[in-house]
Amino acid sequence: MSEKIEIEKFFVEELKIIQDIIKRMALNSFLIKGWAITLVVATLLLKGNKYQVLIAFIPLLVFWFLDAYFLWQEKMYRELYKWVVENRLKTDEYLFNMNAYRFKDKVQSKFRIMFSITLGWFYCSIAILVIIYALILLTIPGG
Repeated sequence: MSEKIEIEKFFVEELKIIQDIIKRMALNSFLIKGWAITLVVATLLLKGNKYQVLIAFIPLLVFWFLDAYFLWQEKMYRELYKWVVENRLKTDEYLFNMNAYRFKDKVQSKFRIMFSITLGWFYCSIAILVIIYALILLTIPGG
């Protein structure tokens, strides 16, 4: 009887740890979006020649990839969570093993996640706005 209570206690603790990791990944994604917008706007405000506006694509692409990376990891930890829920009371295999990379074949690739509906719309809309801004600057004489 006490062994079953001990296993259930481990089960709950393990799920809490995984949930905390998933929350951190979601927070990272939120912060990355904020930093992406901030740095893109900051690069657009730099004074220089009219082609300098293209520098805004550097932070845009870097943060777009980082956001996809953290979402990819979050998806793997969600798979780990599902595995623990389905298997923990049956086995103590991988007990408190937080290595979610064993589920990487069960989730989409980082590149595919980059162009998912949520990330694609967010970052592509910023890219389109930067392109429009660049075209306006490039068409202004002496800009």
